[in-house]
Amino acid sequence: MGKGKGGRKMQRAMKIRLLPTREQEIFFWKSAGTARWAYNYFLSANEQAYKDDRRITEGEVRKYINNVLKKTTHTWLKEVGSNVMKQSVKYANLALQRYFKGISSKPKFKSRRKSKISFYVNYESLKRTKNGFHGEKIGFVKTVVALPKIAKGTHYINPHISFDGKHWYLSVSYEVKKEQVELTGESIGIDLGVKELAIVSNQDASRKKFYKNINKSAKVRRLEKKLRRAQRKASRKLEANTKSHDKNRHPVWKRPLRECRNIQRQNKKIQLLHKKLTDIRNNYLHQATAEIVKTKPSQVVMEDLNIKGMMKNKHLAEAIAKQKFYEFKRQIQYKAEMYGIKVVEVDRFYASSKTCSHCGHIKKDLKLSDRTYVCPVCGVKLDRDLNAAINLANYKTA
Repeated sequence: MGKGKGGRKMQRAMKIRLLPTREQEIFFWKSAGTARWAYNYFLSANEQAYKDDRRITEGEVRKYINNVLKKTTHTWLKEVGSNVMKQSVKYANLALQRYFKGISSKPKFKSRRKSKISFYVNYESLKRTKNGFHGEKIGFVKTVVALPKIAKGTHYINPHISFDGKHWYLSVSYEVKKEQVELTGESIGIDLGVKELAIVSNQDASRKKFYKNINKSAKVRRLEKKLRRAQRKASRKLEANTKSHDKNRHPVWKRPLRECRNIQRQNKKIQLLHKKLTDIRNNYLHQATAEIVKTKPSQVVMEDLNIKGMMKNKHLAEAIAKQKFYEFKRQIQYKAEMYGIKVVEVDRFYASSKTCSHCGHIKKDLKLSDRTYVCPVCGVKLDRDLNAAINLANYKTA
């Protein structure tokens, strides 16, 4: 039996639904729009500077916005908190730096229709109250549940307000002490797959569990069918509006077709169906990962999957995207940290599926279509994913 490391501090995050007034909601939209504009402005300024063969810094852009634009053509920037613009410029600069270092792809301009609607809230002005919080230029905002209590003299970390298509949320991080938990001392392996979400096993397979693929459930399939119908309906509406005038005449609409109210209403239905499906998948991942971590193993072993490469397979790309492997791994990592559980990522070239978990023989001719592993040496017969999970549980770290 081992003990998880306790006494040290760690960050914990919380996402709380807001109940804003109509005026506050308008202010949120203005702030989100300002954040998107500031991000795009910094990228645009950098592109222009690159063409002119010169460099431009984050500080120079912020100074120009505050001293010139805010006082002349962009006076509307005064309506929102100054930290909204400041933080968005900082994020754009960070995205560019990551691109130059080869860590991530080139940052793109944020679209009004497709980008995530969110903005930064000044952490110094964010004060917890009984039924909500006070924020810079926002005033008192009511919340569904109270914000977590923090020590006197400390602040919430990186607070953001976001919109998911239906509700507004406040996301905050805060420091807590690590719990001292008694661990079992065993190692468990997790094999992720398309047929089943995950197969979890300990070293001798005495404790094993199969987590089903939620995308095969009746509820998800029913919603996906409803989504396909809604998308076809939106397509028909757009086509009908396009064909309702002669080829030799100009359209009678003064606005783009996508802004017509009937199309907007249909797109809103599609957006809410996407949200419902995402919520179901995320909720299932939280339930599965919490159940795995609460068994309190000393070590969790997973494969370092090449998800980007797997997505290039046109036959499996959609199924892999729906399984949300990266989100599963992220949740396991932060939940394991709370208990002091070690998470090990095995090299992606480790033959966990081809290696016999009983005698160690490597079956090189194993195909992807072979769902049962039969060892030609010792004759052991078991599910190939369970065999991989046992091998991962027995993986020895250097």
